[in-house]
Amino acid sequence: MSSRLSLFFILVGIFSIPIFAENVFGHGLGGDQAPPLNFGGRQVTVSTQLDPSDITVGEIDEANIQVRFFDVLTDETFEKVTLFVEIWRGGELLARDLYFDVDGILNVHVKPVFGCMEPRLIDCSTYQGSEHASAPGACYVQNEGRCVIKGPIFDKGGLYNIRVDVIGATSSRTLLSQTLRYDTFVSVAQEQNFIIPQAQAQEIPVVIKTYYDDVSNFQFKNSDNSISFDMPFNWNPDYISLVQVVHEEVKVPKSFSPYSAESTFNGYVDGVQVDSRVIIVDPYSDKDNNIIHFMVSGNELKRINDVLGPSHYDKSTMLFKLVPQGATQKNSLEIKSDSDAIVKITWESSFGGGDVIPFEFTFFDENGVLLKDIRYGYSLFDQSGMELSSNMGTDPNNPGIMAMEGINTQQITIPSQDLYRIQVAIFGQGINYDQTYAGLAEGILELGPGGIQPPKQEIITQEISIPVWVKNNAGWWSDGKISDEDFASGIEYMIKEGIIQVPITERQEGAESVIPGWVKNNAGWWSEGLISDEDFAGGLQYLIANGIISV
Repeated sequence: MSSRLSLFFILVGIFSIPIFAENVFGHGLGGDQAPPLNFGGRQVTVSTQLDPSDITVGEIDEANIQVRFFDVLTDETFEKVTLFVEIWRGGELLARDLYFDVDGILNVHVKPVFGCMEPRLIDCSTYQGSEHASAPGACYVQNEGRCVIKGPIFDKGGLYNIRVDVIGATSSRTLLSQTLRYDTFVSVAQEQNFIIPQAQAQEIPVVIKTYYDDVSNFQFKNSDNSISFDMPFNWNPDYISLVQVVHEEVKVPKSFSPYSAESTFNGYVDGVQVDSRVIIVDPYSDKDNNIIHFMVSGNELKRINDVLGPSHYDKSTMLFKLVPQGATQKNSLEIKSDSDAIVKITWESSFGGGDVIPFEFTFFDENGVLLKDIRYGYSLFDQSGMELSSNMGTDPNNPGIMAMEGINTQQITIPSQDLYRIQVAIFGQGINYDQTYAGLAEGILELGPGGIQPPKQEIITQEISIPVWVKNNAGWWSDGKISDEDFASGIEYMIKEGIIQVPITERQEGAESVIPGWVKNNAGWWSEGLISDEDFAGGLQYLIANGIISV
């Protein structure tokens, strides 16, 4: 059987059974599906979906919230359901109402109200719709009709909690013995404008699109061309367990060279470098601007908490930092699927045989518009037809890797310089697996010899001992209260006298002689408890290895 037919049968096999299988739940663009609960021996859940799916505050004057109650194994929607729906944002209740829906797919029309001055925001909300005779107090939805909420909903960006209590099903008079409660979360964007001042040029506009909460403390540092900002956030592990993703966008003109279309970036959250897959660079959606996404998953939030320790749980803000790493040359392959979707696969030209290569998969429709919320998988074969690598997602009941912004990076090991056949399966779009662009694409990757890889961060295995009072010196230096020379001399003295113990590395040939900006940033973050002793010691090692500090 050919490799293409093999992947075809995988695709057909996945969709010959219902997509919504047991224990499936997940977040998509403007939509969410809650974990299932038991109802008479059946596993049932609720999904919520916004229309439009990508809402930006101020750009819409109405929206729709769709709520569906269904069996996850059979995909059967329950009819004649009574639902109690609440809408929350940032722990504050915005609206609540009771609904009776005949077909099990509830549509609630929302009209945002701005400038609510009531102490309780819910007191600004009003409700319209007819009451059902058999379900007293419930707004009745039938045919194409919708109940309406006018209130302070979608008037501000952030993470909205749509809480649904199912209190009746199969009849307007049938109440469940125990209410089924579901929490779903949808993100609404809000744009905030900032400026990068330039001494001899026009100011550079920066737009931060936040899907979580207001951002503040925007800073740009000339030393490393970094952008940083923060926003309110609850780091308590119980709360983090509920968060699917924290999404922020940074939009910077491509004409500003550090943020050109060819630029690559490192990202940091509270001083911890995030996984490369967290940073998604979109040069396609806006011809004049690069859009850099922070897509911090719940698992990555948990990892950051683990790195920083229990003292971090009480922190009430999240600090983002974006650092350009310079422009890179890239190779790319464009292949068309049998559903007319276009798949673009991109990788840095310095990578080749023998390397673990970060391949970027990007999905477009037939008009070149990014396809968001795509679920896909891939298989890679050598010239003999042997499968070398494959990834269809981690959940067999919820197939595919999620490319929420239409862009996703996968690290694939390439054994040698050669030609390789790659197949990409698009399983569907959105949490409901829309089949418009489901299909297969196939092409040939030509990989040359491996290139020079970025130096890996040295693992510190020796004992690290840094007195707490040294943090004062680091903080003063970061704030510019003492000079680079004074800081270096002080650190050099303390290492020689054994006051600070860090692993010693040999001086590298051709090393720098100036303290880089990132070391100074590390010192400031360390003085504030945002990064560990090990992270700060890594900066000191760098200074020793480059001869800036002599020991």
